[in-house]
Amino acid sequence: MSKISIGIDIGGTFTDIIIQDKETGLIYNQVKVSTTPKKPEEAIINSLQEQLSDADKVNVQQLYHATTIATNAFLGQVNLDLPKTILITTKGFRDVLEIGRQRRASLYDFFFERPTPIVPRKYRFEIDERINAQGEIITPLKENKLANISDFIKTEGIQSIAISLLHSYKNAIHEQKIKDYFVKKHKDLYLSAGFEVSPEHREFERTSTTTINSVLMPMVSRYVKSLVDSFKKIGISAPMFIMQSSGGVSKSEQVQQLPVSIIESGPSAGVVASCFLASFLDLSRIISFDMGGTTAKAGTVVNQSITLTSEYEVGGDVHSGRITKGSGYPARFPFIDLAEISSGGGSIAWVDQGNALRVGPISAGADPGPACYGQAGEDPTITDANLVLGRLNPEGLLNKTFKIYPELAERSILKKIAEPLKLDVIESALGIVKIANNNMSRILRIVTVERGLDPREFILNAFGGAGPLHACALAEELKINEIIIPNNPGLFSAMGLLFTDAKHTYVKSIRKKLFDIDYSNLEQEYQVLEKQGFTVLTEEGFKTKNIDHKRFVDLRYIGQGFELLISLEGIALQEESCKDQVLKRFNEKHQSIYGYILEEEEVEMVNIRVNSLGLIKKPRLVKITKGTEKPIEEAQLTTREVYFEEFKGFKQTPIFSREKLLAKNEIKGPAIIEQYDTTTVVPPNWKASVDSYGLIHITRK
Repeated sequence: MSKISIGIDIGGTFTDIIIQDKETGLIYNQVKVSTTPKKPEEAIINSLQEQLSDADKVNVQQLYHATTIATNAFLGQVNLDLPKTILITTKGFRDVLEIGRQRRASLYDFFFERPTPIVPRKYRFEIDERINAQGEIITPLKENKLANISDFIKTEGIQSIAISLLHSYKNAIHEQKIKDYFVKKHKDLYLSAGFEVSPEHREFERTSTTTINSVLMPMVSRYVKSLVDSFKKIGISAPMFIMQSSGGVSKSEQVQQLPVSIIESGPSAGVVASCFLASFLDLSRIISFDMGGTTAKAGTVVNQSITLTSEYEVGGDVHSGRITKGSGYPARFPFIDLAEISSGGGSIAWVDQGNALRVGPISAGADPGPACYGQAGEDPTITDANLVLGRLNPEGLLNKTFKIYPELAERSILKKIAEPLKLDVIESALGIVKIANNNMSRILRIVTVERGLDPREFILNAFGGAGPLHACALAEELKINEIIIPNNPGLFSAMGLLFTDAKHTYVKSIRKKLFDIDYSNLEQEYQVLEKQGFTVLTEEGFKTKNIDHKRFVDLRYIGQGFELLISLEGIALQEESCKDQVLKRFNEKHQSIYGYILEEEEVEMVNIRVNSLGLIKKPRLVKITKGTEKPIEEAQLTTREVYFEEFKGFKQTPIFSREKLLAKNEIKGPAIIEQYDTTTVVPPNWKASVDSYGLIHITRK
């Protein structure tokens, strides 16, 4: 084998690893192993030791990784204590993190408490300086207090510094001086400056984002260095790229400086893979639906483009798939627009005080896992319910290499659900699945209906270890007519890492009326940002021919609180009509999201943005052997009793092996299609067909 790429996605329950031959696009190996939560690298290294020979390790060209370490840090995960961090800010703004915005996460809760500030008050320092909104120095920086702060750092054992001064997005000279001072005085400290992390207006969001970055720097750096060292110890010295929240990867060295960029690293990979599939099949509208062991995530790909947002709250509460504004810590950074809910295969079913059946948000995780795993887990989960309903192979998962115990699943559902609700086990299992489907249908509506999109116009791309089990039920709920099941659904997010370009985002604040801007000067501003991106990508090893820049602009009506991100793709700033073209795009997006436009209101340009891309050669989907409409005899493994609501009971159902299905094969429901990393349920009123690349298309009969 000549060149190898490896994609590694660490989930709450399983760690997925894809090993692919870069030249042919063939999957060299695919592995799902239980996650080792306390030491995530253990599962990776142990698995790669088993899968790769010494010769293969030398041929590894790139490592791509998605991680949840940044998110877990703010969710209180064990063994992830937040490092001591200080904040240096402008005199009079010491309490900006505490004051925040006038948002209440729970409007009618008299006992509601705001999130505890990331940095305690005794670790927040004011510095005498002032720059106004035009970038003019009103009060020069008085550096005499920096020595006192330096002494405090030594006595308190501070690990990280956040520097966020008023209006540094317009003039960063004071922030730069403070940073230079501490770089010289404390070489081992981690430093984040607002002008480098979030050069935008809104002092609270900028300060919060910069502080989050500082808090994450020590732990993300340690994690990345430990992982890279572990790879080197087993003979893999290839560069490691890490998935960012924006849907691009960045070299591990860059991520250590900007860890705020990887907060939603894990969920992003699946949407990127869905975007690749949409481009490969030339599909205009696809819903990315990823149901794993802990959560379910949904996003959309429209016209082969991923929707981004810059509004996110780290460590916030999630209600029905939406992040509750005011419940977490704002991070002003590009994120893929996702909806997420705690409804994965390991989500625990329980009966509340009102005697109502609930599913999630607590997950059984990897240890002990669902009751059927036989690892001392006693709580019933969605996986246990699917097993009781006959939808999962009772002999084991992962091609029967992972043994499961149906009797333990039945016992847990009987004890925890059926007996308290005075139901039988089957009714209880069906109730668990129905509630889970109802919860997950909400996130599909959030990313479509609530964004002004009609789900009936979309194809549902279902993946994750549990996604294909529930896809048809969700499609019925939203009246979606077609579902795609990728070749390796359970490892599709890990596969998405191999389809991802390197990406770096650069922002500059403008704050001018759309029609008052000198567009020749604006062109120069964009070129400055693109030069920054070019420099970083060149350092990461990309050649000029593989570097591309995408331009965006943040627009809003004057007086609006927040802005819309508008692409400038296909618009030349030198043309006289460019302002009208930009305004038209803004109005179209405003209409689609809010349902109206204000034709007489003036539009303001808030920021310009550049996405600098390092284009990576994408693996190819490989064609499979062609067959006939009828699957070969060996493709059907057996039959078993499976519960379908359409029959109001169990039905003897054919079980097919996906590995033995050929192009052009058709399977009419009811049917079950099993493979290494997932199980696909085809209900009675649906049919499945295999295309020339081995993708399964499920449509209504």
